[in-house]
Amino acid sequence: MTRPILLILLALAALVPAPARAQATAEDSVRAVVVGLFDAMRARDSAAIRAAFDPSARLQTALERPDGTTLLRLDAVDTFVRAVGAPSDTVWDERLDAWQVRVDGPLAVVTTDYSFYVGPRFSHCGIDAFHIFRGANGWKIFQLTDTRRRTGCPSQSGSSSP
Repeated sequence: MTRPILLILLALAALVPAPARAQATAEDSVRAVVVGLFDAMRARDSAAIRAAFDPSARLQTALERPDGTTLLRLDAVDTFVRAVGAPSDTVWDERLDAWQVRVDGPLAVVTTDYSFYVGPRFSHCGIDAFHIFRGANGWKIFQLTDTRRRTGCPSQSGSSSP
């Protein structure tokens, strides 16, 4: 009984085109980089955070000021790594939702909605936009841009699942 089921599954797997299987694998790998980044942030693991980024990576935040003007702020990855690695019992928890993943060869673009919590307290929400490159060392984030707001957040419960 087990053998016929196995043969049927193998036959079905052979029907899935190779590029579709490769695309799913690439998307899974890209998602794993993003999930790993925020798992490392929750664990306050600065080495794992550093490993998620390409050495040339940039962090930017698109902000809207109270007077309606906008600003694109550049932050150093080193600053983020130090902040996350600072001793603290407070968990930084970025909960992701509404994933969109596009992969074309060595380039991936991921966007997510997020809700950010400091310990159990809701802090802010927005969107994350990741640019990720597959090089000799695997998939690495080379650009992360986010928005941040405290109002108009669709959900304060969020989800950490991809």
